[in-house]
Parts: sequence; structure tokens; C-alpha cells
Amino acid sequence: MAETTERVRVIESQVLSNDWYLLKKTIFDFRRADGSWQRQQRETYDRGNGATLLLYQLTTRKVVLIRQFRFPAYINGHDGMLVEAPAGLLDQATPEQRIRAEAEEETGYRVGEVRKVFEAFMSPGSVTEKLYFFIAEYDDTSKVSQGGGIEDEGEDIEVLELHFDEAMAMIRRGEIVDGKTIMLLQYAALHLFNERRS
Repeated sequence: MAETTERVRVIESQVLSNDWYLLKKTIFDFRRADGSWQRQQRETYDRGNGATLLLYQLTTRKVVLIRQFRFPAYINGHDGMLVEAPAGLLDQATPEQRIRAEAEEETGYRVGEVRKVFEAFMSPGSVTEKLYFFIAEYDDTSKVSQGGGIEDEGEDIEVLELHFDEAMAMIRRGEIVDGKTIMLLQYAALHLFNERRS
């Protein structure tokens, strides 16, 4: 039986791959603004939802980011070594639980309170993932390990503590090209470090 909403009637769904994550091809009817129905098909990649976090320190104007290898960026002409905010898939945890664990695994900083600032679909044309964006303050006492990620998961992460102005300059120079990281740093410019000039 077809799944139906006011604008979408799913006709057929086929699993193309279920190896790393789930890739499906779906045929559906979409009701256009004029009321007519149009048959369409899309491939969607379902990897679950995720969370990301910007660690910041107002007194020193510093942020903690990471550098790690990303194969998809590598095959698209980048050297693959992306500077990013720590992040991870939820894997049945709440966004708050997951991002605390990811931050500690990847950066070595243990954070208590995290504050959600927004949610966003990062690539809604083909990927189902919704990302939860958080911020949290840190200080020297928050550092409980060297970080670096989990070797068994292929992680080999460099931890970067940067002055906020340098991180923003890295966006301008094209050295930070990760979307979630740019979004968090721009949020910080508007709401935390108040980069606006009167």
C-alpha cells in the first residue's frame, strides 16, 4: 500500500545499498502548487541524524576545532584534511549525550552543559540527516585526555585550539570549508564574540 500525505504519495521504494548506511530509490507522486500530481523519483542516503559542537572560551577568545581526513572531500579535489567542529552520528543517543561523548573522544575536552542553538538539514537534496548544533564553554580544567578520536573507527584527529579571529580568517582564506563549522563560527561571531561593529 502506498504511503500518502497531503502532497506526497509513495508508490515504490527499493533498497540500492545497505552496507555502510542505507541508500534507497523511491518513486512517488508529488502534488504541485496547481493541484496536479507529478510522478518523480529520488535516491536518498539515510545515515541517521547527528550533532556538532563549538567549544569556545570568551576570556581568551579561543575555540577548539579538529583536523581529520575526509575521503569524499579528497575525491572531490581537496587534500581531504578538513578543519571541523567535533561531530558525530547520534546512534540511539540523545543529541546532548552524543555530542558530549564525541567532544571528549575527538578533542579530549569533557563538557557538562551544552546549549543547542539550532537544527539544520545539511544536504536535503539527497541526504536525510538532520544535524543538531550546540555550543559549550571550556577551560583548561576541561581537558581530560589528548583526544584524537577512536583508532578502530579510522579516526586520526588533530586537536586545534585557535584564536577566534584566526578561525574566521581561515574561512576567508578557504582553509575552513566544512559547512557545519562555518555555520557555528558565524553563529559565534554574531552571538558570542559580537564581531559586529557599531
